[in-house]
Amino acid sequence: MTDYMAIQKQYEFDVYPKRDIVLVKGKGAKVWDIEGKEYIDCSTGHGVANIGHCNEMVARAIAEQAQTLITCDGTYYNDKKALLLQKLISIAPSNLKKAFLCNSGTETIEAAIKFARYSTKKKNFVCANRGFHGRTLGSLSATFQPKYKEDFEPLVPGFKFAPFNNFEKLVAEVDDQTAGIILEIVQGEGGVYIGDGDYFQQVRQLCNEKGILLIIDEVQTGFCRTGKIFACQHHDLQPDILCVAKGVAGGIPMGAVLCSDKIEVPIGKHGSTFGGNPLACAAALAAIDFMIDNKLDIQAAEKGSYFMEKLNRYNSSRVREIRQIGLMIGIELKEKVTPYLIQLMESGVLALPAGLLVLRLLPPLTISFEEIDEVVEKILRAFNSALP
Repeated sequence: MTDYMAIQKQYEFDVYPKRDIVLVKGKGAKVWDIEGKEYIDCSTGHGVANIGHCNEMVARAIAEQAQTLITCDGTYYNDKKALLLQKLISIAPSNLKKAFLCNSGTETIEAAIKFARYSTKKKNFVCANRGFHGRTLGSLSATFQPKYKEDFEPLVPGFKFAPFNNFEKLVAEVDDQTAGIILEIVQGEGGVYIGDGDYFQQVRQLCNEKGILLIIDEVQTGFCRTGKIFACQHHDLQPDILCVAKGVAGGIPMGAVLCSDKIEVPIGKHGSTFGGNPLACAAALAAIDFMIDNKLDIQAAEKGSYFMEKLNRYNSSRVREIRQIGLMIGIELKEKVTPYLIQLMESGVLALPAGLLVLRLLPPLTISFEEIDEVVEKILRAFNSALP
């Protein structure tokens, strides 16, 4: 058998902490490794496969589009791009009127920073402690954790930070050069910390009063993950810029920056060679239609509550707190999470860390209740079998 692990180790920069399995197939909430072992996937490419792996509607749309037109740059109009833009605006908060399409979450934050600076003629941003917005230089500047940034300074100047969910501390960081406030509704990478509705409404009012743009990062929470199509809809929050990616196109790389009328972006000020290509747009159209037709927002809410109910039946001394919104779950432990992630993988469940202590679950929204039962059983078994 070809040793794919050895080949990858030889030729790939080792920037990811690897698990010693080779995944070769996926369907629904499950993936299989090269030896045929089955896993329930609660990592989903860091929250990408909201509609499950190898969704038939998306696969069919990709196949058809691949035989029709794959690439088309932004100089030209395109049918699939037009339909996707229309679809995105139709499901977004009502104040968002236009969109820019790109290829990833970090690119959406880069675009948002540029759009905010150009539109306000101001330079500074306020972000949240524990916030994570990407790894390119602009989005990295908006990211809080020093471990991601310390080897790459100097970064983009003008970024300040305040504790999440603390409006008074945030106000103290605002000045007359603040162009935007960048926040997540739920801090996924930061540990699955859930924002408070009153906090977001206070920030919205502040932005209105000071001429500041409210930029909401829903790269991980968007597209039904939290029980709403977008998490900001839990709070009737209308951002000036909404950044989305991950789940939008069923696994095909895509990002979108949805903007209100306050945003100005003239010709030549931004662009993306591959952004909004017909292949990705066809995949996204199929993925969004599948979400809406199957009411995945409602499914995420119901299955998330079921997941939480099951987990709460077992009161483990190893658990400090469980945080949940829709099918976005963080189990904060009193010890490092990595040994438990490895135990879970060995028992057939793939999960994620969120920092050193939090076990993060981002299963497909199509996961069955029986599969949730199996995941919970294996989590509890891992906690029971761990050394004291």
